[in-house]
Amino acid sequence: MFVLIIQVITIVLALTISHQHRLIASPIVVPVNKHTDAAKPLYSALAHFNTSYNWHNQNGAPISEPEPEQRLLIDLDAPFIWHYSYPRQESCDTCPLSVTCRESPCTDLRTTFSYQSPSCPQPTNHSLYDGYYDCEFCPVNIINPVTGLCEQVIATYDQIMFPLNNSDVYISYYPTAGSTPPWTFDQFPANVFGVIALSSSEYALPAYLHDPVKKVIALCLPSTLSAPGALFLGAGPYYLPPPRSNVDVRSFISYVNLLKRPNSFGYFIGVEAIVIKNRSINVPGNVTAKISTLDPYTTLRTDVYNSVVRRFSKVTKRIPPAKAVEPFGVCFNVTSGGNGTKVPDIDLVLEGGKKWSISTANSMKQVTDDVACLAVVDGGPMSEHVIVVGAYQLEDNFLVFDLENGSFGFSSSLLRRQTSCSNFK
Repeated sequence: MFVLIIQVITIVLALTISHQHRLIASPIVVPVNKHTDAAKPLYSALAHFNTSYNWHNQNGAPISEPEPEQRLLIDLDAPFIWHYSYPRQESCDTCPLSVTCRESPCTDLRTTFSYQSPSCPQPTNHSLYDGYYDCEFCPVNIINPVTGLCEQVIATYDQIMFPLNNSDVYISYYPTAGSTPPWTFDQFPANVFGVIALSSSEYALPAYLHDPVKKVIALCLPSTLSAPGALFLGAGPYYLPPPRSNVDVRSFISYVNLLKRPNSFGYFIGVEAIVIKNRSINVPGNVTAKISTLDPYTTLRTDVYNSVVRRFSKVTKRIPPAKAVEPFGVCFNVTSGGNGTKVPDIDLVLEGGKKWSISTANSMKQVTDDVACLAVVDGGPMSEHVIVVGAYQLEDNFLVFDLENGSFGFSSSLLRRQTSCSNFK
């Protein structure tokens, strides 16, 4: 009976989504904020949930209920959305319905669309919530993106909404999400209570974008705390704000194929070479680079890292060196002799010879008033990925993840076009 009720609800919601999507004539624009008050820089997007319920802490004391509007960490890898909420079995207007262990989404989230980590134990039907029978909930493993530790959430049918530009129209999606208590987010940035999955998983947000909103997301991470960047849900056009409001960002975006890796719903591209000041640094054949919003800086396997550092040090030998500041291996004195921090581009040569240029703003990190470092770290000789393009290198770059056509678009730095991700309104 409960499964039948869920099926009826799903049909009704699907019709609602279809009706609401006909109102959309442009991508949904969601503000993206940068946070530096956690163990590493992170980025969040604002979402609305149809939730209103109470939690008690481990000592039984009441905890204030979560706000319907919540900030969620942006994760290009996560297989599904999870956030601070409280699942219930009974039907009510303000509570998400929990997935039981008998339903197919439970099996999917535990197997095909689960977080892959050897640190996670095999999930069981034993609930985190006292007072319920074992099969009334579906506990699912997740990886905390801040601590890297394995934790559990409860699978739910929840409603996630985004405001359509500056109007009061809301576009609703009904993914299978995860509900988890507030203490899960103790190590998160302040006022961030969840993870928004933007991966290629069938349970991530892009899978719930339907015509005329294509399964396309565009991301523009801000480099500053003072003004947000933007997440676009749906295909373009993506117009720059005044004074360049007639310019569609797509006009200066290059596209390459997205590649797939086993046991990952993240995004990968092929890298043929790394070029610094006209000198090519060969990389091993068939190398795929992972795109990550959770890794703060680009990470290279030791052999590739050493080659990049040698070449970079040679072309910047006129800038006085400084003592290295962890986690970086190459740093410079940026005040001595008035050299500043301008350095040659680091070009990632992708398929077809297309170049993703990493300019000074994305390659040099100012760590003190006097010291700037090459914002690339050594991932070790046994690194899982040869190249991980980290978030610092993504800031003020316009990126398009087109799941309809399996392609990745990149602009290189918008700063060179006299604009930035923080200029989108």
